[in-house]
Amino acid sequence: MLADLKRRVLEANLELQRAKLVICTWGNVSGIDREKGLIVIKPSGVPYEELTVEKMVVVDTGGRVVEGDFKPSTDTPTHLELYKHFPEIGGVAHTHSPWATAWAQACQAIPCFGTTHADYCYGEIPCTRRLTAAEIGEDYEANTGRVIVETLQGRDCMDFPGVLVASHAPFTWGKDPEKAVENSLVLEEIAKIAFMTKMIAEETPAIGQELLDRHFLRKHGKGAYYGQGK
Repeated sequence: MLADLKRRVLEANLELQRAKLVICTWGNVSGIDREKGLIVIKPSGVPYEELTVEKMVVVDTGGRVVEGDFKPSTDTPTHLELYKHFPEIGGVAHTHSPWATAWAQACQAIPCFGTTHADYCYGEIPCTRRLTAAEIGEDYEANTGRVIVETLQGRDCMDFPGVLVASHAPFTWGKDPEKAVENSLVLEEIAKIAFMTKMIAEETPAIGQELLDRHFLRKHGKGAYYGQGK
């Protein structure tokens, strides 16, 4: 079942480790087949060195295991909330990469200081509010997804392909698992560059709107002209 998607999700998870975005078992990637309403995700707590296609877990949109001998990632409910609310998303990635996680632990959005950031995100990378004690106490992982959805309310999720969860770490997404991982890699670099910028000049202003528009929209807008086209 979903042989190709399993292979792609496996490779996306392994890419997190190859890109040094995770150590131990600190992350996960999933992908969704929208027609079948099924999600493939990394098994919980299995080291990356031991992952195989056969160990990928298939769940339905309610989180019930449809295929696989392992428990799915404990973050599965978070992924499911994102898939439920954002039909454009085809893949979700979660890491505890150090630079992005540092901003999340500080409960601070990452300001958009320059064009490197603007090429991928239409403004600052937001940070969620902290979860309440009640939200942590019951349905914690699902509530993590819900607070991400709440943070993006009124925004196009594809304009902000990543969010920092306060006191936790980043989640990213994209049109497929590969793009979700790419956005995790980009988010980590943006987090690092933003930190360095503040160290050099703490009062650096955000990028001007005109330059933000030019860089983001030339890659993502209706009139996008970056790259070779279709």
